[in-house]
Amino acid sequence: MQVLLHPGYFLNIANFAALVQNDICWEVNDNYQKQTYRNRCYIATDIGKHMLTIPIKHVGNNRNKQRYSEVAIDNTYFWQRQHWRTLQTAYRTSPFFEFYEDDIAPLYNDTFDSLMEFNLKSIATICDCLQIPMPTDKTSSYQAAATDMTDARHFINSKTEIPFQQAPYVQVFNDRNPFIPNLSILDLLFNEGTNTLPYLKSLKLNLPHA
Repeated sequence: MQVLLHPGYFLNIANFAALVQNDICWEVNDNYQKQTYRNRCYIATDIGKHMLTIPIKHVGNNRNKQRYSEVAIDNTYFWQRQHWRTLQTAYRTSPFFEFYEDDIAPLYNDTFDSLMEFNLKSIATICDCLQIPMPTDKTSSYQAAATDMTDARHFINSKTEIPFQQAPYVQVFNDRNPFIPNLSILDLLFNEGTNTLPYLKSLKLNLPHA
């Protein structure tokens, strides 16, 4: 049975574990919600957990709902340059940053207008790095309750802790900061490299049953 996930900005480890362990369908017909991994991700820096946020163009007032697929990135901010410099500073000493640098860099050099398009591209880029196929199935309409799929859309909520056991791996700045779980997939990729896929496959997720 398929698992229903939201595409997000360099999805975290729990989302990517769900991706590599299951047949995925992307939710592309929902409304945009704030404070989610749709436009943010977390990485490890010298001072600990750090959030990267993609600025978006807000439409209308707070009561107006906007389709996630229609959300535009606000490129008047130099967010790509800022994010890439932050990633370079945080991970340039990690074992595999230079190995994957050329794969990741185009996402911060090319211009993207659609948030969802950028997010799907970021996921596809990681899939290429892991040498696995990018899931291509997408929803045709929105269902509040997914009856024919395992619903893991709550994984996109940044304020919700996903209960799963994660074995620590060596992170940058581990000499000054404790292990930070469930960061962006970039943290795992830059630190573990070719061990990323086996690591993701080994995680046990408590997915709800359809």
